[in-house]
Amino acid sequence: MTAAAFGLMALVLVGPVPDRLSRATWPLHAPRAAMALWQAIALAAVLSAFSCGLAIAANLLVIGPDGRPKTNPLDEIDSLGIVLWSIYVGVFVLTLFIGARLMYTVVRVGVRTRARRAAHRTLIDLLDKLDRRDCDGALRARDVRMLAVEQPIAYCLPGLRQRVVLSEGVIARLSHDELEAVITHERAHLRARHDLVLEAFIAVHEAFPRFIRSRSALGAVQLLVEVLADDHAVRATGPTPLGRALVACADSVAPRGALAVGGPTTLTRVRRLCHDSPARWPSVAAYTAAAGILVLPTLAVAIPWLTELSRLVTA
Repeated sequence: MTAAAFGLMALVLVGPVPDRLSRATWPLHAPRAAMALWQAIALAAVLSAFSCGLAIAANLLVIGPDGRPKTNPLDEIDSLGIVLWSIYVGVFVLTLFIGARLMYTVVRVGVRTRARRAAHRTLIDLLDKLDRRDCDGALRARDVRMLAVEQPIAYCLPGLRQRVVLSEGVIARLSHDELEAVITHERAHLRARHDLVLEAFIAVHEAFPRFIRSRSALGAVQLLVEVLADDHAVRATGPTPLGRALVACADSVAPRGALAVGGPTTLTRVRRLCHDSPARWPSVAAYTAAAGILVLPTLAVAIPWLTELSRLVTA
């Protein structure tokens, strides 16, 4: 029953719950709480899957006082029956697959993204056309680069050597306050390391099989990341300059691994700036739900390992 409960919890946290949450409107008015809830759901889904595997392993493999298995998994066929035993083995193999795929995805996404950013950062530094002697304000910062492109482009490159990349078109079109809003928005991404948040969600998203994971979860998290950066810009310049800048940069594109100020979420974000009203009680409920979701799977994973470690130490 323990394995079934955790398996069901993992399925629910990967499929129906993210799908339902991605269609809700309250996260736009409580983005920090919503992001905490999303992170709790993702972590709890992984922990629940591992808890399911540990529970199944406990049924298939009996551990002796010395910490070594004293039975063979095949011996449990007689007591469990071939059908239930086969289900246990299949789910356990799936859990191992998810764990291996999660580790592989984390490494693959991290290595490829950083290599891509490093190459693009070198190229941007070579193509930089910004003359800081004739600039004032935020444009004089050492991390700002300008491309000789007429289209409005604005994005940031996270990492140890961070860059905020602007085009001549953006600088020419935007006023001082609007440009300040764009740069503040991008620096909010860099300061909060939103790139790491997205990488973690990409890894969890790709670790689970396609037929059980929600397709809309990653898009909802990407929207929340942009909303959080928008809030930083609003506190610095106000909603009007940011809204105008978002409209001007709506078609802004960015290379893979970068975070652009515009994009497909622009309309939703502009509407939020016009009608935003902080939601206090949804925030409280989201934080409470995030804490509650994490308690059960975390304890289920931690307690067996701590118990076994304590038993081996005192043996």
